[in-house]
Amino acid sequence: MLTFIVAMQKEADALLRFADGADARMLCGKTVYTGRAFGSAFRLILSGVGKTNAAAAAMLAVSAFGAERLVNFGMAGGVSEAAAPGAVLRADRAVQYDFDLSEINGTPRGTLDECGQPYFFLPFAKSAFPRATLATGDKLTDSLADLPVLLNLRADLRDMEGAAIAHVASFTGVPLSVYKAVSNRIGADSVKKYNRLQSEALNALSKNMQTIFGENDGEDPFLSKEP
Repeated sequence: MLTFIVAMQKEADALLRFADGADARMLCGKTVYTGRAFGSAFRLILSGVGKTNAAAAAMLAVSAFGAERLVNFGMAGGVSEAAAPGAVLRADRAVQYDFDLSEINGTPRGTLDECGQPYFFLPFAKSAFPRATLATGDKLTDSLADLPVLLNLRADLRDMEGAAIAHVASFTGVPLSVYKAVSNRIGADSVKKYNRLQSEALNALSKNMQTIFGENDGEDPFLSKEP
């Protein structure tokens, strides 16, 4: 059974609208939906916004439900020219850009103490969506203060959950796929643009949901474990 982790209800609805009925229950403060869509069973955990919420939901998926495959989808801000508003991209690597031990360990921004480099590499097969590097941090602002860090990490997208889920997936050995629809661009008025353009991003998720589901359904949708 596919297990989806999604931050917000309006993002989750991009899948739930296709469900042939979905039951909901609360577990550890998270709403957990189970149902069927596109002919297959699925589970969806509504994590809440931010890295701690996302990591908690991922660990719940693995420890409580024995999830064997995780999918995260939602909205993200665009950083590179490849990430235009309304586009849907699939991450082949993710990094926590607000994690910084560089002054202590001399390692690049985003590198965990137990790791030698900053990225979590995601299993990747042939996809209908362009590849992207996803940078995750606990902030959504108009500020350009983080832009040099994001550019140095070659980020195409930034969000608030994806790399935290990738962190859990990496250390538990559970394959993860991440899909993001671009809701705004980094820079001045990015928050205002997010509020204005998010419906376009949500519509793009909904339009592409059957493809997202299909790319991860089945016995082994991943052709390789390296991007």
